[in-house]
Amino acid sequence: MKAGIHPEVFETTVHCNGCNTTFTSHTTVKEITVEICSNCHPFYTGKQKLVDTANRVARFEALQAAKAKLDEQTAAKKNKQDAKLAKIQTELQDETVDAEAEA
Repeated sequence: MKAGIHPEVFETTVHCNGCNTTFTSHTTVKEITVEICSNCHPFYTGKQKLVDTANRVARFEALQAAKAKLDEQTAAKKNKQDAKLAKIQTELQDETVDAEAEA
């Protein structure tokens, strides 16, 4: 090995935020923090666990709730418009029947 070109290797502490475990490894950094590790990753555990560090799931659920509310409002508005249209069509049919009866 050529001298002076390789970085110094430390015994590193790795901390997982997902399952709050700590283990040691060897790398060029003294401390590492990860969101998910092999102890809590679904591929290794066979169980799905949700790690939501940036509130992405909460934001997604809020967007879905807002969309559902908007869809309900749109459907109610459409039903109201359909009812008005049906009433107008009924009135026009009644006027047509009355006009034909007079003739």
